Amino acid sequence: MPAHASKVRRRLLAACLTLIASCPLPAAPASAEEPPLVTTSEKQDSFYCEQRRLGYWFYCTRPRQPEQDAAIPAPSASATSQLDAVTATLRELKAKAILEPTPANVTAYIRFQREQLDRASLFSDVWQRAIWQDPDLDYTLQRPVSTLGKRQWQDARTSERDTVMGNLSQRYGLFYFFAQSCGACEVMSPIVQGVASTWHITVRAISTDGGPSRHFPSYTVETNQRTRMGLEPKVTPAVVLWDAAKGRAIPVGYGVMSADELQDRIYLLTSKEAGRDY
Repeated sequence: MPAHASKVRRRLLAACLTLIASCPLPAAPASAEEPPLVTTSEKQDSFYCEQRRLGYWFYCTRPRQPEQDAAIPAPSASATSQLDAVTATLRELKAKAILEPTPANVTAYIRFQREQLDRASLFSDVWQRAIWQDPDLDYTLQRPVSTLGKRQWQDARTSERDTVMGNLSQRYGLFYFFAQSCGACEVMSPIVQGVASTWHITVRAISTDGGPSRHFPSYTVETNQRTRMGLEPKVTPAVVLWDAAKGRAIPVGYGVMSADELQDRIYLLTSKEAGRDY
């Protein structure tokens, strides 16, 4: 009897397992972390976004529209255009006052012109003050304009020039082109002779027409020297420096010059680069 009951129980258990296996399982509940994708229209957005949990992939918050750029102000007129406008207005008022000289037109022109004169006076005043306060801008420190400063500058300049002239004969000589028929040569010849004697500079006097000179008895007659030096062949008197170190001619000038001017030119041409003495 017990053995028979045991067999019966085993058969019932097997039948139950078979029955369970043959029955379909119910669908698993949706995960709380992954809600189903819901497609909504624009009108449904508030319902779905406010009352339903749509998941992290559904963007209920609309992206903010980029703010419109603030209106860019128009660039201000340049100083040049403003000044051109002032000039144009002044010319227009002047022309109108001349063509239609009514009291109103003339008064308008005078008033506007006075405004511009005041503006120019202010500019001039500020300019002068800026120069006073910045020595790099004050050109009078290099070339004084006051009587006292100019005298001191001239004395220093003369001293420097005399030093240069004193050493000039070691390297330079002079060519002096003259003509017996040249009235200016009669004035220039003693000046050249005096400067050359003072600084012991050798002078080679050349007669362009073959005539003599009482200031340079040891002259020579020209044989195309001026053309070879690149000088103007028809102008006398002419003074030329000869640089023995470089074998080149340096024209000093034509016509009559004072002794100081002749020495200043020689000084500048032999000791100052162009643009360094201004």
